[in-house]
Amino acid sequence: MGYKNYINGKENMDIEIIVATHKPYKMPTDSMYVPLQVGAYGKKDIGFLRDNTGENISSLNPYFCELTGLFWAWKNLKADYIGLTHYRRHFRGSHSGENRFDRVLNKKEAEAILQMTDVILPKKRHYFIETIYSHYAHTHYERELIATRQILVENYPEYVPSWDKVMNRRSAHMFNMCIMKKDKLDSYCSFIFDVLDKLNQKVNVSEYDDFQARLFGRISELLLDVWIDHNHIQYKEVPVIYMERINWWKKGTSFIKAKFFGKKYEGSF
Repeated sequence: MGYKNYINGKENMDIEIIVATHKPYKMPTDSMYVPLQVGAYGKKDIGFLRDNTGENISSLNPYFCELTGLFWAWKNLKADYIGLTHYRRHFRGSHSGENRFDRVLNKKEAEAILQMTDVILPKKRHYFIETIYSHYAHTHYERELIATRQILVENYPEYVPSWDKVMNRRSAHMFNMCIMKKDKLDSYCSFIFDVLDKLNQKVNVSEYDDFQARLFGRISELLLDVWIDHNHIQYKEVPVIYMERINWWKKGTSFIKAKFFGKKYEGSF
């Protein structure tokens, strides 16, 4: 019956959202969520599905982060809508509850949104005093941006205007979180994983510390908006709910050190 099944006369969409995790953690109970151990190659089984099965790039997890989970979902899941969230970050639903997991987007809410659009993204993060380009250059390494743009020039020249536009913005969709109709995911993943593979050939990650070596997961955050802009993708933004407290003081002081004193980020917050 196409991409929708019908139960009691109502549409029931085929949606699977992987929850990327590297450790045992509480998971949403809604059936559309699929807990996935990312970076599972050579690691102890923690009781979830593993990203080193089927067609995979699990061994690249120290550099690609949750993207090894996205790649696994792209190549191995057959659902009509596929998504990615994190064990510490989820799309927030409209319902309330004292427990944060009670507030995670559920299937009924996702279906209502996907009736209107093929893509769900997190609300943009705003960098009020910096562009996306300058923020990345201050907190990580500008040479990665230069190399990525050159890859686009050589292989995807039609994307270069969108890259330049996104780099000059002061907001972006971050975290690599998304829910997409399968044909959109095919287009998106084909693009980003080809660009990242070429970037991997240009960057010597052995020169980086463990944190900065995760650059491919960060560059992909930027490429998402480039793909969105170039292809004129319609989407709906949904707020993000954090399952743990964020150290905003440490985050803010690290940002100031990066911008004004050239101190690169040394870890997540």
